[in-house]
Amino acid sequence: MKPFAAMLLAAVVLLFAQAMCDLNLPNLLSDIVNVGIQQNGIERAAPGQISAGGMALITKFMTGEQKRLTYESYTAAHDGGYILNADTEALDSAFGSAAYALMNTLREMEDSRHGMSGQQAELDMSRMHQLLPMLEMIPQSVVDGAIEQAARMDGLMLNQVGIAFANGFLTEAGVDVRSMQTAYIIRVGLNMLLLALLGGAATITVSLISSRVAAGVARDLRADIFEKVESFSNAEFDRFSTASLITRSTNDVTQIQMLLMFGIRMVCYAPIMAVGGIIMAVGKSAAMSWIIAVAVLAILCVILIVFVVALPKFKLIQKLTDKLNLVSRENLTGMMVIRALGTREHEKRRFDGVNREVTDVNRFVNRVMVTMMPFMMLLMNGVCVLIVWVGAGRIDAAAMQVGDLMAYIQYAMQVIMSFLMIAMMFIFLPRAAVSADRIAEVLETEAGISDPGAPRGFDPKQRGRVEFKNVSFRYGGAEDDALHDITFTAAPGGTTAIIGPTGAGKSTLVNLIMRFYDVTGGELLVGGADVREVRQKDLRERIGYVPQKGVLMTGTVASNLRYGNRAASDAEIAAAAGTAQAEEFISEMPEGFESLISQGGANVSGGQKQRLSIARALVRQPDVLIFDDSFSALDFKTDAALRRALKGHGSTVIIVAQRVNTIMNADQIIVLEHGRIVGMGTHKRLLKTCPQYYEIASTQLSGEELE
Repeated sequence: MKPFAAMLLAAVVLLFAQAMCDLNLPNLLSDIVNVGIQQNGIERAAPGQISAGGMALITKFMTGEQKRLTYESYTAAHDGGYILNADTEALDSAFGSAAYALMNTLREMEDSRHGMSGQQAELDMSRMHQLLPMLEMIPQSVVDGAIEQAARMDGLMLNQVGIAFANGFLTEAGVDVRSMQTAYIIRVGLNMLLLALLGGAATITVSLISSRVAAGVARDLRADIFEKVESFSNAEFDRFSTASLITRSTNDVTQIQMLLMFGIRMVCYAPIMAVGGIIMAVGKSAAMSWIIAVAVLAILCVILIVFVVALPKFKLIQKLTDKLNLVSRENLTGMMVIRALGTREHEKRRFDGVNREVTDVNRFVNRVMVTMMPFMMLLMNGVCVLIVWVGAGRIDAAAMQVGDLMAYIQYAMQVIMSFLMIAMMFIFLPRAAVSADRIAEVLETEAGISDPGAPRGFDPKQRGRVEFKNVSFRYGGAEDDALHDITFTAAPGGTTAIIGPTGAGKSTLVNLIMRFYDVTGGELLVGGADVREVRQKDLRERIGYVPQKGVLMTGTVASNLRYGNRAASDAEIAAAAGTAQAEEFISEMPEGFESLISQGGANVSGGQKQRLSIARALVRQPDVLIFDDSFSALDFKTDAALRRALKGHGSTVIIVAQRVNTIMNADQIIVLEHGRIVGMGTHKRLLKTCPQYYEIASTQLSGEELE
């Protein structure tokens, strides 16, 4: 995540901005309903203009301090009225309190029918002024009692009554209240539109950032896994199956990518919205906070249940995905064998069993997950009904306005949705955590074979020389040695052949030369240097290796031959192809060396694939050539021609073979049995001195050839 720190910081800032926009939209909607619709766009109880009669009427029910504040806040106009010059909350409170005291006094006198038409917004100020002489006759004790009663009332009630009177005062002063209402609604509506656009822009930008960060992290993870796997020795490949490594570098990385893509947006946004929504909702009505508390508690209980039930299944899904990939890979790579042996139905049942197991576990997890959405919808609708029911009572008691109730519902939904997003994170998190553990297991695995801290060089005088000195090797966890006390020397320019029954350790022996495994005893020298004391890259650059199974890469014939030596010229690859007896069939291909090789070399025969693999090794012009049973797919004629061509090559040639005809002309033949050397010498000498070699030869050669 370090390379994406700046992008992550930008995403956090944008998410905070988006949350602020989303949290303020319900407030603006509340303002439109409360102020724009119910209050005709009048925001304060203190009117902007008031007539002299209106001033006398309202100040009749103010305290001395309130009167002083009122006359200081208004400037006398030329028409005898007053114009507001300093609006404060204290002034609004004074007007609201006085208006309530006035209205309450009129009700007690049972004269409110003269000034009210049934709605506060329709006060007839002319009739109110007619009552002023009568109000002047009211004893001061009655007025003081009304003022004291108003002081005990809820501020919201006082503000609403004050705004109703402000509406009457403004209408009396000739102000176009309807235009004021329209202007207010348009202004607040434009603010809502602006916030919505800013929030939308932040959402889109954060989505872009999260996608780029998630894709970048996934790219880096795949690269790290690939690089780590490239450094693995055969021992690590024995620990991790190929199918599992493929799953970890694809499916598991995808899980991490999905977590980051949604997580970056949710991890910061959801908590801000949850906390902000709760604060805003409490600000609208603290008395209804218990509703949100109950809803949040119910959500947390569901999240906990889902987490406990689903987490073990997420771990199982990844293991089953490994198994499914393994079965699929075996079927695809072994399709010819499956068809030849007529086991297609068996493989179908085998695949179907694993596939159904994966399906059943996924279905169980999905069923657990989908139950969340109906519950959340039920919870959200239930909370809405409860808020409306409780809020209606508070509106009736003048403790809450309709707009505030609408805003409270939206804040409650925002809080629930925030916790729902957090719940979604808890869904992604367990599976991603399992995938992260599996990826970390690969990345934290130390390669059993590594380069030395202070690598040494090769001895130029011993170029191509391979020496085994009392070498022993044992596979990890094995009780016995696979190779024991192996001692021989393969001289430059000569051919050393290795033969023996299946399981004798022939391939293991040549794998030690390439340092695919490290010897567990003795010394193995190449070019006069212990293979453990030189860099692996330097060692393998001096060796041309042809495995038992020829492996070709997708591309052209020429690109495959240059795979080990990118700088090879056309003449060099043509010469290598000639030595490997591949030139003839290459020339018959439609485009010669530029002919395409399909995936895995599927469009060439086994023998052609083997010859191309041999030519690829020869293009490197190595000091040591290793053929691990590489001539098995060749006919005897091609085999003999190839061996003759290799005679003058000059490299140290090591051949692992099962056919005596392939190795009978070697300079030295090593016979292995049960991991030990049981014979060493030329063909003729071994026929006389090594019973094991004679037994192998007698099954392949005629009696005359054995003499």
